[in-house]
Amino acid sequence: MVLGSFFVFLGIMFLAQKILSPKYMGKVAEGNFTEEYYRDDSKHELLIIGNCEAYENISPMKLWEEYGITSYIRGNANQLISQSYYLLKEALRYEKPKVVLLSIQAMTVAEQSSEEYNRMVFDGMKWSADKLWGILSSRMEGEALTEYVFPVLRYHSRWKELTREDFLYAFQEKPLKSYNGYYLRADIRPFTGFPSERRKSDYSFSEKNAVYLEKIADLCRENGVELALMKGPGMYPEWGEPYEEQIREFADERGLVYMNTLLHMEEIGLDLSEDTYDEGLHLNVYGAEKLSVWLGKQLKEQYDFTDFREQEKLAKAYGHRLEEYRREIEEQKEEFERLGYIRKFR
Repeated sequence: MVLGSFFVFLGIMFLAQKILSPKYMGKVAEGNFTEEYYRDDSKHELLIIGNCEAYENISPMKLWEEYGITSYIRGNANQLISQSYYLLKEALRYEKPKVVLLSIQAMTVAEQSSEEYNRMVFDGMKWSADKLWGILSSRMEGEALTEYVFPVLRYHSRWKELTREDFLYAFQEKPLKSYNGYYLRADIRPFTGFPSERRKSDYSFSEKNAVYLEKIADLCRENGVELALMKGPGMYPEWGEPYEEQIREFADERGLVYMNTLLHMEEIGLDLSEDTYDEGLHLNVYGAEKLSVWLGKQLKEQYDFTDFREQEKLAKAYGHRLEEYRREIEEQKEEFERLGYIRKFR
C-alpha cells in the first residue's frame, strides 16, 4: 500500500514536471538550444562555442552552402566561459570536430547576471558529471542544486501561466527553433550608436575566466582538436584595447588563430544600417551570412576542412534544413512587414 502510494506520488511529480517546465516556444527561443544539439546525430568538423556573439552571428547553413563545412553552435544567452567549457567537454564525448571556434566576448563577464540564463544553458542538458560541475561552477547565490535535479521544485508556480504549448509539448517533440544552433532573425533595426562607456580601473579578465579559458585550450589539445578564437562584430559592450591585448597574448603564446571581426568589418562587407536586427548588438541573417562567408574562407585557409556537399546523405539532410531556413527568412520578412516592426528589407 505504502509502496504503491509512493509510485503514484512519483508519477504525479513526473507529470507535473513535464507540464510545468518552460517550453520556450515564444520569444525566448534560446531556451531550446542546448537540448536541440542532441537531436542532430551527424558529426561536425567545426564546433562553435559561446554566447550570443556565436549563435546570433554565424550561420552554419551558409557555411554549408558556400563551403560544405559541417558545423554546429553550442551557444546560449549570456553563456559564461565556464559553461562553454562544460558544454564543450560534453560534446567531445559525442564527436571529435577538427576545429573548435570559441567566441571570447564572454571573457569580459565575471559572473552570471540572472538565474534564467543559467536555466537556459542547463535545463536542456543531459545529466552527467559535466552538467553537475557546470551548474556548480556558475550557479548564483540562492540557486539550489536540488531545483536543477528536480525542476518541478523551481517551476511549481508556473501553473498560473500554462498555455496550450505546455501541454502539447510535455511529451511531444518540439519543433526546432534553431538551425544547427543558429538563431535566425530577418528584421532590420539599424545601428545608431551607443553611449560611451565609463573607463574601468581594471580591464583584467577574472581569474575564473582565465582558468576556464586555459582549461578549454587544454581540453582541445588533449583531444587532438584545433582551437581558434573569435571576437564577434557586436558594437556593445565595448571591446577595449586591454581586452584585445590579453586575448592576442593568449593566442600568440599557444599558436592559436584569433580573429577579431571588428577589425575586418569593411572586408566582411558588413553595413550596420542593414545587417543588424537590434541596433548593432547582433547581426541579422543578412549580416550573419556575410560574416559566415568571410569566416569560412579564413578557416578553410587555416585548416583542412572537408567539402561534404558531394556526400549524398549529408547533402540531403542539409538541403532539407536549408530549404526550411530560406522559407523562414521569407516568412519572417512578411510577418515583420505586416506588423510594421522594421524599417526596411532587402
